[in-house]
Amino acid sequence: MKVLDLLGKNFIIADLKGQNKESVINELIDLFKDDPRIIDLEKVRDAVLEREKIMSTGVGKGFAIPHGKTNAVNDILAAFGKTNHPIEYDSLDGHPVYLVFLLVGKDNLVSKHIKLLSRISRMMNKDEFREKLLKAKTSEEIFEIFRKEEENYFEV
Repeated sequence: MKVLDLLGKNFIIADLKGQNKESVINELIDLFKDDPRIIDLEKVRDAVLEREKIMSTGVGKGFAIPHGKTNAVNDILAAFGKTNHPIEYDSLDGHPVYLVFLLVGKDNLVSKHIKLLSRISRMMNKDEFREKLLKAKTSEEIFEIFRKEEENYFEV
């Protein structure tokens, strides 16, 4: 499995409208409203926001990776959003966030969930990759940037 196996163009927002951490997380979760892989959308929302209370998922360099595990899904889900305005996110480096990658895992798929988090972190740690994402204007452009980047990685 690759990140792109989870991240369809319809799960990418090229211009997040939210003005704070919770609103951008909710904006990404709302992309799954009619998704058949969701058993209970509110439980998904609770899992991600509860995880966020433990420790901020704003990992630095303008990037956050909100995530959670729950049995309210029957598969691993991913969404990505970019904002053109700074989001205060309580990031580890104290800087605002512009790129947000949401990952929701199923409770019994912990190993795959951890491997995907690791891959996403490695990708987002590359300055050139983040810069390309920040310049992208459409979800199609963002999808293509992820596709090209993932050519360098093996299956998870």
